[in-house]
Amino acid sequence: MDIPSSDHWTISKVLNFAATDFRKRGIEGARLEAEILLCHELGTTRMQLVLDPERPLGREELSRYRALIERRRLGEPIAYILGKKEFYGREFSVDSRVLIPRPDTEVLIDVALRRTLPRSLHARALDVGTGSGAIALTLAAERRTWQVSAIDVSRGALEVARTNSLNLGAVWGVRFIESNLFEALSPDERFELIVSNPPYIEAGAMAALMKDVRDFEPHLALDGGPDGLAFYRKIVETAPRFLTSGGVLAVEIEASQGPAVLSLFEQARFTEIELTKDYGHRDRVVSGKAQGRALLGS
Repeated sequence: MDIPSSDHWTISKVLNFAATDFRKRGIEGARLEAEILLCHELGTTRMQLVLDPERPLGREELSRYRALIERRRLGEPIAYILGKKEFYGREFSVDSRVLIPRPDTEVLIDVALRRTLPRSLHARALDVGTGSGAIALTLAAERRTWQVSAIDVSRGALEVARTNSLNLGAVWGVRFIESNLFEALSPDERFELIVSNPPYIEAGAMAALMKDVRDFEPHLALDGGPDGLAFYRKIVETAPRFLTSGGVLAVEIEASQGPAVLSLFEQARFTEIELTKDYGHRDRVVSGKAQGRALLGS
């Protein structure tokens, strides 16, 4: 059912139509999404929608709003439609080249900042698989005297991350490197902090993901191999070579992966290993400290 062409479609009427349509299609938060899309089209706020419900939409406004509704009907994530997503209180540009930042990933930031508090004035940080740059640029913004490196195998993702760097004014002290994990780094580079939100979905479970994730977000950022742990093995095994003595490695995990990733940290001889839960009380971040290089036999 399409919005009929009419000169009598008010804000209230068109919102009711869109919200009802979204509910029928199983979209959670249907009314909220309808309002967000209309605010985007009209360049206004949700409060203004409430204050002026009888304002009629012009033909062009109605046509453009109809196009936004159609995109959402097809399953396109609202963040891609808007071209932006808030993360840790800042707005990041996003498109189909990058994974959409999730609120749960803010826990990774909290852990990283807490565990490096003694180095808050000076540290070198590395974000492995930076995507939109949300993690790396948040660290740079929260710790303005740090040097932050962001690596990703996707050139398109790095283009998005650089755009966000410019938009957020986080250019100085941040560098972007096209690299498959650690491959492009110099062997003598060292970091006080390495963070990563790697792909962790089991390959066999990809087809069962929600449509807006499965059909629109980059599989490169989702597929974690047969058991979802392929990237953790590589990161946890390699990270100690690039960490200073006592340097912190922190990774985001899927809620069921806590025991397996903890075991990987133990096998790599990390110390002070922690498992941190997210806001929904699910396992979300594993972190630990690297031993001295002499103890590692290098």
